[in-house]
Amino acid sequence: MTPRFAATAVAHSNIALIKYWGKLPISGNYPAVPSLSLTLDALRTRTRVTFDSQYSQDEFELDGKRVLERPLQRVSSLLDAIRSLASLEYFAKVVSSNNFPTASGLASSASGFAALAVAATHAAGLNLEPAAISSLARACSASSARSIHGGWASLDAGADSANALDSGQNWDVVLIVAVTDPGPKAIGSTQAMIRCADTSPYFAAWVETAPVLFARACGALHHRDLDALGRCMEESTWRMHATMLTAVPAVVYISPITLAIINEIRSRRSASVPAYFTTDAGPHVKVLTMAEHAAAVRSWLTQIPGVTDTIICKPGPAAFVETPVTEGHTA
Repeated sequence: MTPRFAATAVAHSNIALIKYWGKLPISGNYPAVPSLSLTLDALRTRTRVTFDSQYSQDEFELDGKRVLERPLQRVSSLLDAIRSLASLEYFAKVVSSNNFPTASGLASSASGFAALAVAATHAAGLNLEPAAISSLARACSASSARSIHGGWASLDAGADSANALDSGQNWDVVLIVAVTDPGPKAIGSTQAMIRCADTSPYFAAWVETAPVLFARACGALHHRDLDALGRCMEESTWRMHATMLTAVPAVVYISPITLAIINEIRSRRSASVPAYFTTDAGPHVKVLTMAEHAAAVRSWLTQIPGVTDTIICKPGPAAFVETPVTEGHTA
C-alpha cells in the first residue's frame, strides 16, 4: 500500500462589513487596513485533500472542473508551506466545491483557502492552533484568515492571523445576499487592489481613515448597536469603491442592478425595519438586518428586476474537519 494521507474540511464564506481592500507593500500578503467580518452559515466550501506518493504533481479540481495556472499555483503555494511544516514530500489532489457562485464577489476564495488550510494541515498530520492555520490561509488569501473563525472576526492591518471576536449566537442578526450576476468577475480582487494602490488618488486616504471606521464598528458590535454598525458598514463600502472608481483604468464592480438594490434599501429602511447594505468586489448586495425582519427585507429584494436569488445567512461556524484525519495511513 502506498502512503496516503487525506482529510475533508468545511469552511464558510465571510463578508467584511468593514472592508479589507489593499495590501501592505511588503512580501507576505499582509492587509493594509483592518477589517471586521461575519462568517455566513449558508455559504460554504467543502474541500478534500489527499497527499499520496502516486501523484507526480499537485492537482486541483473545483466544482467538478480541473483547474490549472494561477489558481493551481496559489493552492500549491499553501500546500508547499504545509509540506514544509510537516516534512512531507508527497504531492496532493485537492477536490473542492462551493454551494454558491464561485469568483463572483461572494468571497469564495475566503472559504476556499480556509477549507484548504484546515483539510491540508489535518491530512499532513499537523495539530495546529486556529491562529497558525489562519496565518497559513492568509498568506494566500487575506480574507480566508477570517473564515477559520465562526461568527464575527477581525484581521488587523499587517496582522499574521485573524482574531475571533464573537460567536454571533447571542445577537439575532442576518445578512441577506441579493444575487445578481452569478458569473465570474472580469478582474480578480488581488489585481484590482494592486491597481487601486498604484493609481487611485484616494487610496492613501482610504488607508489613513480605515482604522477609525474599524474602531467605531467594533464598538457598535460590542454594544449591539445595529444602526451604528450598519452606517459604518455603508461608509466602508463607499470608501472602498471610491478607490476602485478612481483607479486607472477604473475598476467597476457595481452594476445598475447593484445601485437599484442600494436605492431600494435606502428608501425603505426605517426605525421599525432597519436594513443596511454592503457590496464587495462583485455586483451582489448584502443586507444586514435583524432576523425578525428577514422576510420583509427579502420581499423588497425579490421585487427588484435583476435579482436572481436571495440567501438569508445567519452567523456561521468556524471551519472544521468533516472526516477522519487519515485513511490508509502508513508511517
